[in-house]
Amino acid sequence: MPSTGAGEGSGASNTTYYTFGMSKVMVSLPADLLEQIDEEARRRTMSRSGLLALAARRELERRDPASVAAAVARSRRRFRSAGSFDAADLVRADRDARA
Repeated sequence: MPSTGAGEGSGASNTTYYTFGMSKVMVSLPADLLEQIDEEARRRTMSRSGLLALAARRELERRDPASVAAAVARSRRRFRSAGSFDAADLVRADRDARA
């Protein structure tokens, strides 16, 4: 049975159950950045690990600027071949088709 480390005097971690299913990593950060992270975690009443996990998820969800630029360029090429049109005419035609 895993040890909780509580009151056993074995030096075992008391986070055995708290961190079940989580990987642990060691990272090096500038002292001033770590201080900012800790201040923000306290302000949000969350753990340092929770704040870093949230920041990592947000960063990974962000679109790569190069892929966004490529998508915009593809759209511009497609619209160039569409020619010009009057939006009001398109709305009228759609409305009439539904009537």
